[in-house]
Amino acid sequence: MRPKQILVVDDTPDIVHFLVVRLRSEGFDTITAFNGFDGLEIVKREKPDLVILDVMMPQLNGFQVCRKMKEDEELKDIPVIFLTAKDQPSDKFWGEEVGAAAYLTKPVDPRVVAQKVHELMGTETAARQ
Repeated sequence: MRPKQILVVDDTPDIVHFLVVRLRSEGFDTITAFNGFDGLEIVKREKPDLVILDVMMPQLNGFQVCRKMKEDEELKDIPVIFLTAKDQPSDKFWGEEVGAAAYLTKPVDPRVVAQKVHELMGTETAARQ
């Protein structure tokens, strides 16, 4: 059985690196994109098991990417976690409105991200702290 695959989409390379390192240490395969357009194209092609999306990105923002995924029969069941600096109640409302499974705000403890991923994937957390 192949490891679960997670797509990380964020326009900040340091955030992408931090997430990839943590997720790989938890046993997941990762793929990355640095803008919403490329992220959506990768989702369509690879159909990952879960997507972690920033909201504020060039070309397509995270809300637009998530909305397009949820409108697509082949992609609508892929869980989406927003990981963003946008922390206003209206931002969280729109995250729910477009179909995200979770909304986490930056800065975030990497253990919290890993825990949420495991929860949504139905997998067990690694014994790392």
